[in-house]
Amino acid sequence: MTSRRGFIKAGGLALFGIGMGGIPGFLAEAVAGTKAPGLFKRKKIMVCIFQRGAMDGLMAVTPFTDNYLKAARPTLFMSAAKGGKTTPLIDLDGRFGLHPSMAAFESMFREKRMAIVHGIGSPNNTRSHFDAQDYMESGTPFRKGTDSGWLNRAVGLLGHEAATPFQGVSLTSSLPRSFYGDNPAVAISNLQDFNIQLRGNVKGANMAAKSFEDLYDTTSSGLLKETGKESFDAMKMLQKVDTKNYKPSNNAVYPNSALGNSLKQIAQLIKMDVGMEVAFAESGGWDTHFNQGADTGIFARNVNDLSQSMMAFWTDMGTYQDDLTVMTMTEFGRTVKQNGTGGTDHGRASCNFILGNGVNGGLVHGLVNPLAIENLEDGRDLAVTTDFRSVFSEVADKHLNINNDKVLFPDWEGNKIGVMR
Repeated sequence: MTSRRGFIKAGGLALFGIGMGGIPGFLAEAVAGTKAPGLFKRKKIMVCIFQRGAMDGLMAVTPFTDNYLKAARPTLFMSAAKGGKTTPLIDLDGRFGLHPSMAAFESMFREKRMAIVHGIGSPNNTRSHFDAQDYMESGTPFRKGTDSGWLNRAVGLLGHEAATPFQGVSLTSSLPRSFYGDNPAVAISNLQDFNIQLRGNVKGANMAAKSFEDLYDTTSSGLLKETGKESFDAMKMLQKVDTKNYKPSNNAVYPNSALGNSLKQIAQLIKMDVGMEVAFAESGGWDTHFNQGADTGIFARNVNDLSQSMMAFWTDMGTYQDDLTVMTMTEFGRTVKQNGTGGTDHGRASCNFILGNGVNGGLVHGLVNPLAIENLEDGRDLAVTTDFRSVFSEVADKHLNINNDKVLFPDWEGNKIGVMR
């Protein structure tokens, strides 16, 4: 019998906005009663943002004193010096400069609430988006068949039995690889129209059910049996809350973007105290092969959205900030040398951002050697000098108090790098 706990790895129930008319009447009528939001004790929450497509870490956080990089990127290189043709980088430490479209991050970096890790990536040198994302989300970069994701394992290591379907939540239309596994997790794309995507025919769809649980238990269709009771409980809980008229705190203004809307909805769930401990969102459009741009263009718009969305979320969280750590990730970086169409191709290492009051912030962690050809991986890429698992495990261990790396990242035996206090 299929597990009733959360989504199963083979494809569970996707919870997303399809409107109230999108589900059969029998199912809507069967939905009745559950624990009200706000009954769960506040816990620490880790929010992960996946930048899909591979972010150019050398443009996001540029080693601007490196003449090799300047020569390799005649139209993409940006300087921290004022008075040039482009808006200058934000000088962080005399060597690294933050892209000007990420100015929203500067105050957090100066206040030591944000840390940056550079040269981070996977030990597996694949440049396939699909494979690299799969390896990073499973947390096993040399094992393709891992049946769980690292965030699902993190949920399982939290040390208590979940009383809520919201322990692990992804603000996406389908469950990401990170949350595959047997522990509770739901995928939601829109809280305002929180309903169920039904696949196939439901045998017994016209039957009368005294309760939602009766419907679950008596349905012979594989549909309901394979989705997990937590998914339905989640729907019942959110139907009691007015999510459409949510007003962010502290005058926070979220970008009207996919990431901005996802983080705004994560903020709502946090304030509802529904027991969420691990959240996931994603940002697309980072595969900048063509016309990447420097201080303007595709890349600039993407990093502006990322930084503005994260800072709106942080501002909105107010008194919850001590409970939060936000971490970005991307499958790999871009080539050191720009290509013939004003972009960059698939590379190796990138950088990531970690925001929180428990972060060892105000520093660019990791090792970035001078970008001379002899220091490049395969003679073309920023070398991976920090295994992503050393950062992900440290953030999870310190913030969520997991401390079981053998389960969280079973093939990894590396060291932490001091990104958390």
